[in-house]
Amino acid sequence: MRNYRMLLLLFCACTSLAAQWKPAGDRIKTKWADEIDPQKVLAEYPRPIMERKEWKNLNGLWDYSIEKKGAMSPDKYAGKILVPFAVESSLSGVMKEVGEENELWYHTTFQVPGNWKGKDILLHFGAVDWKADIWLNDIKVGSHTGGYAPFSFDISPYLTQGSQKLTIKVWDPTSGGQQPRGKQVNEPEGIWYTPVTGIWQTVWLEPVAHNSISSIKTVPNIDTHTVSFNTEMRNATFGDVLDITLYEGEKVVGKGKAAVGQGVVVGIKDPKLWSPENPFLYDVNIKLLRKGKLLDEVDSYFAMRKISSERDDMGIVRMQLNNKDYFQFGPLDQGWWPDGLYTAPSDEALKYDIVKTKELGFNMIRKHVKVEPARWYTHCDRLGILVWQDMPNGGDSPQWQNRKYFDGVEMVRTAESEATYRKEWKEIMDYLYSYPSIVVWVPFNEAWGQFKTKEITEWTKGYDPSRLVNTASGGNHYPVGDILDLHNYPGPDMYLYDAQRVTVLGEYGGIGLPMDGHLWKTDNNWGYVKFKNTGEVTAEYIKYAEKLKKLVKNGFSAAVYTQTTDVEGEVNGFMTYDRKKDKMDVEKIREINTEVINTLQ
Repeated sequence: MRNYRMLLLLFCACTSLAAQWKPAGDRIKTKWADEIDPQKVLAEYPRPIMERKEWKNLNGLWDYSIEKKGAMSPDKYAGKILVPFAVESSLSGVMKEVGEENELWYHTTFQVPGNWKGKDILLHFGAVDWKADIWLNDIKVGSHTGGYAPFSFDISPYLTQGSQKLTIKVWDPTSGGQQPRGKQVNEPEGIWYTPVTGIWQTVWLEPVAHNSISSIKTVPNIDTHTVSFNTEMRNATFGDVLDITLYEGEKVVGKGKAAVGQGVVVGIKDPKLWSPENPFLYDVNIKLLRKGKLLDEVDSYFAMRKISSERDDMGIVRMQLNNKDYFQFGPLDQGWWPDGLYTAPSDEALKYDIVKTKELGFNMIRKHVKVEPARWYTHCDRLGILVWQDMPNGGDSPQWQNRKYFDGVEMVRTAESEATYRKEWKEIMDYLYSYPSIVVWVPFNEAWGQFKTKEITEWTKGYDPSRLVNTASGGNHYPVGDILDLHNYPGPDMYLYDAQRVTVLGEYGGIGLPMDGHLWKTDNNWGYVKFKNTGEVTAEYIKYAEKLKKLVKNGFSAAVYTQTTDVEGEVNGFMTYDRKKDKMDVEKIREINTEVINTLQ
């Protein structure tokens, strides 16, 4: 009888919790919105490239309130918000604007598992846009600025017995500020989208040893059949040792040891190379030892692959994958969702766009002025898709005094704006350094906030010499970096060519097709060109692809079609914004895309 009462109470509590949340608004939604359980939101392990066995997910219903900037923490909160969906999104259950005159407050409580006693407890945030202040049990434990990179705090000294109180304050000026913001603006229209304020990736706890591994940078070298590991430590102690074991399935294929602070280089006999056609991943186990005693242990993975450029027999500088000419072809991928905005409604949804990209016959994605959660990059690694990673730099902002966009003219940023860009770009590169799918860094797009181009490009290349740097996708163009990147709408065209660098078509296409019942806006939708049915847009796409095949022979080494899905007012996706309808004939698109990719073979 007692057990029955406990189950009944638990059932009532769960039912009550679910009743406190439902998607807000009446805009279109994906199919995954109907499957959300507020008690199990994005429940998958959030950092699979550096995994420990124990963790706790803090996603779920929290208290929220929107207050005037500078106000004290609220005595009473306005309602419930479903973390980690931004407050402006439908899936947050709120769907309210915040604005730069206000701040967003969060509050929740949690318990630390009893078997974590004696461990340091890290509080992790996948991403919070933009400035976050964090209190635990009314003690401020830290702050962070930047909307795209993860951060964490050791909260061990501030824990109490029983329930822990977590309070967070977020301020985000969106297009009123000088911070990186991607496509977010305070007044969305055209190619500019809804603001994203606050927590938009998983919040979680992790117990770790006082001496532990904090990050891993992995660099493969297929020419020497080696892979190098550089680790950063928490509270490193002289005499501690890193013990690294590489696996091909269950088989051990390499081992290495080094003192903490020293890099480890491990050889692999007859390595299997990673490519979109064969995305083979090696597993890695890393132990931190002190006099043979295990202090910390993480599991990771890596791939043996190389991205480079080389002049071919015709004198054209080509992109190469694993020392072979390789044409890279993929969509511009914004990573927006009608119900979750920056945040996919589920891990299945997060993976879905990558799977569809592969089905369309592409081998690459340009992640456009946005950074994704760690699991997205792992899905790319596992499924086999190359990634060009943009810096989500801002655009037209009052703090940039020179707004000329002509080639050869750079914006002049304030010292604060420049420092903000540099800090966040480094954090993003640190965060994504070890994902093998990423092969190109893109510091600037179409002169949006472009500044000190030569200096930023050389720093990026020096910080990660293992990848190519696409200095400015679409210009302003400078003779630096590895790539000259042209944009041309709607059809492909090669109006510039660089005999010393790789030449690519970084954006083209944008063929529009509005589909009733699947529109974010019922009117004022747009594409670079618009058609009336699937047959017409498929035919137009194939026409562009046939022209692109000729341009590949003339010198293009990669191309990016706009875009994966419709986004808000844009109706130029392969799929509708809600992912419920394909807008082109998938079989015909895959066939012509394969022909384009094989042009170099």
